Amino acid sequence: MAAHRQYRRRKRSGTSSAIWNFLTKRTTKQIRLTGGAILLSVYAYFFYVYIVAPFTQSWRGIYGETHLPEGYSIRGIDVSHHQGDIDWNKVRRSEIGNTPISFVFIKATEGESLVDPKFKENILKAREVGLACGAYHYFLPGVAAEDQARNFIRNVKLQAGDLPPVLDVEVLGDLTKEQLRAETLKWLKIIELHYKTRPILYTYYKFRKQYLNSIVFDHYPYWIAHYYVDTLHYDGAWKFWQHTDRGRVKGIRGNVDINTYNGSLYDLQQLMIK
Repeated sequence: MAAHRQYRRRKRSGTSSAIWNFLTKRTTKQIRLTGGAILLSVYAYFFYVYIVAPFTQSWRGIYGETHLPEGYSIRGIDVSHHQGDIDWNKVRRSEIGNTPISFVFIKATEGESLVDPKFKENILKAREVGLACGAYHYFLPGVAAEDQARNFIRNVKLQAGDLPPVLDVEVLGDLTKEQLRAETLKWLKIIELHYKTRPILYTYYKFRKQYLNSIVFDHYPYWIAHYYVDTLHYDGAWKFWQHTDRGRVKGIRGNVDINTYNGSLYDLQQLMIK
């Protein structure tokens, strides 16, 4: 009997051990599956936030699905010789999101000597069809600001009804941040003195935050370039927003930059040269 009881104890012990091993293996498997699912979910979340989301709007632009920011009623374009021959009559009659084109910025000069080969033709014909015109200078950081300002003044004759001159700053080059700020401000002051109006400063959102984030530049109307975002989150005043470089407009073959104005038509008219 004692031996039989001992056998039954061993049998029960063996059965309990088997059940325990089964439950342990099952629990371990469930933990692994659950942990794997959580890890996969976390990976998918970060992949979307940091890899997919930042480029979602860019993909829309690549495939021609340009999104227009809502809440703005005044839209325009900016062009250079890269747009080739432009049919300005068609441009004037075309619309951007059921909104007529009200203004255009035209590349005029670059550095100390370059003049955009289409500038004079573009500004003359754009004025003829009644568009508010502005001229911009592309800033080269390795060239003295005085020489660049003289190049712009020699080639750009603004008149009443035109928008203020624009300085396009996008490259740091070999300059320090302080040197770039000093040269940029020098160009702006020379141009303001000559044309008797405060120039517009154009640059990208990140470039402004990193290199031109100084209170001295807050005195100049800001034209911000920030692509493929539904809403512009900029802590400061701005006048123009270049929100895509893949717009399509009748009269222009290929893509063109599209801009919106932050204000009313009356405000835009007050910005124009008197």
